[in-house]
Amino acid sequence: MSGAFRLVRFMARRDRVTLPIWIAGIALLTFVTSTAVGTQFGDEESRAAIVRLAAANPAFLFLRGLPDGVSVGAVVFFQGFAFTAVLAGLMSTFLVVRHTRADEELGRAELVGAVPLPRAASLAATLVLGIAANLLLTVLVAVAFLASGLPAGGSVAAGAAVGTVGIFFTAVAAVAAQLMPTGRSANGISAGLVGAAYAVRGMGDALGTASADLLSVTSAWPSLLSPIGWGQRVRPFTSPDPAMLLVPLVAAVALGAVAVLVRRRRDLGASLLPQRVGRERAGVGGASIVALAWRLQRSAVVGWCIGAAALGAVAGALGPAVSEAISSAAPLRELIGRLVPGGQAGLVDIYVTALFGIASIFAAAAGIQGVLRMRSEEAEGRAELLLSVPASRTRWFGANLLTATVSAALVSGTAGIAAAIGLSLSGSADGPNWSLVPAALAYVPAALVFLAVATLAFALFPRVSIVLSWGMLAVGVVLGEFGELLGLPAWLQDASPFRHSSAMPVEAFDGASALGLITVAVAGTALAAFFLRRRDLSA
Repeated sequence: MSGAFRLVRFMARRDRVTLPIWIAGIALLTFVTSTAVGTQFGDEESRAAIVRLAAANPAFLFLRGLPDGVSVGAVVFFQGFAFTAVLAGLMSTFLVVRHTRADEELGRAELVGAVPLPRAASLAATLVLGIAANLLLTVLVAVAFLASGLPAGGSVAAGAAVGTVGIFFTAVAAVAAQLMPTGRSANGISAGLVGAAYAVRGMGDALGTASADLLSVTSAWPSLLSPIGWGQRVRPFTSPDPAMLLVPLVAAVALGAVAVLVRRRRDLGASLLPQRVGRERAGVGGASIVALAWRLQRSAVVGWCIGAAALGAVAGALGPAVSEAISSAAPLRELIGRLVPGGQAGLVDIYVTALFGIASIFAAAAGIQGVLRMRSEEAEGRAELLLSVPASRTRWFGANLLTATVSAALVSGTAGIAAAIGLSLSGSADGPNWSLVPAALAYVPAALVFLAVATLAFALFPRVSIVLSWGMLAVGVVLGEFGELLGLPAWLQDASPFRHSSAMPVEAFDGASALGLITVAVAGTALAAFFLRRRDLSA
């Protein structure tokens, strides 16, 4: 037993930077969202307007969740719970895979297995750490709600809903780590299940039944298949019912027990699903460094493109219905006009532009993930083998950077194509509006700046490049996408590259801003290439 506790302490020490950032970030986001909603929708009339708008539109229900009254707490929970729950799920899945399947892949688990501990001790310690992290998250989220002036009972129930979703996905990731042969595939399937939970919850909410006054919605049965759906049924600020959390908690206990049983019976490094054996030699066109970089990144790019296509399709297909509802809600129309410049533009264009802004985050994330793939190759020793052949470090860097750049453009372009087709299918246009494709691509220069930041972090501080890269993206999103809503100074908002993208089709394309962003990106990557050539490879 004492050995297991030492394992928990050892794992917590390894996560002493990453885990606090996740937990504090989610709590801070909760506090900022609560404060912003209280400021922007201070009177009941404006809150009722946005709740009625959401209740009448499947798109809002899909993206946000269930409206449940007009109190400040109810609107805050409706606006933020689904996103917060997704973050809690991702935090938990990454934590579990990092300490289980990834450790087996890197050989750390073999060292731990050399000491007299039960075979499943490492997995059990990981589950304990995951549960502890989510309990701490529960407390801090509740404190964030309380600090923004919301009732104590509702704040505690809302925090428990977020923490319960995290605990559920802790157990899900534990099972995924037994199924999949690599840490990357286990992370992929775990994160995919988090996204599926959000989508299933969204479908159930979009098919839900609104009350006669449009101030609340009862979700349809698909929402019951998602732990996020169970979490939002707690209704913490209206009629708290924590018993709803028993279902995901019981499911988590069952999944955790299954994972421990499987771990006790399988060999170290084995998996229930075998790793696919590749060809002995690369085919035609697959032997270059560029082809290798694309092969390593293509699965992640496909995933980001699917997300961008879904977002673009929602923007196009539901844009006309949403604009019709917005036109009857003056406070919301004013708010959207402030978030997206060009108040004289059509509401469909404003709505599509707002969702293209979110798609640009996907594009930047896809590019950053492509750049950080170099860090994984370096840390796991494969980069050293690759660079032992006649291939310069500059070519390796350039090939991965090219693939990351193409990935960002593909994700943005996919969102534009999906929006054009969706708008056409909605019946509001005679055919696809292909001008939406360049409108989506206008955000690529901003994404390239984040790629440059990631390359600099990789070249200068490889051990913390993952935290630095994703942290800079998070800061850029808060400043650029929510700075106006949060009332931040203009100079601080302008620090985000997203603020300098042309908001097409609401605005005309600004070539000078795009050129400036590209110049910054090129300068950053050139510096990164310079520093990368002068440092040693590190584990």
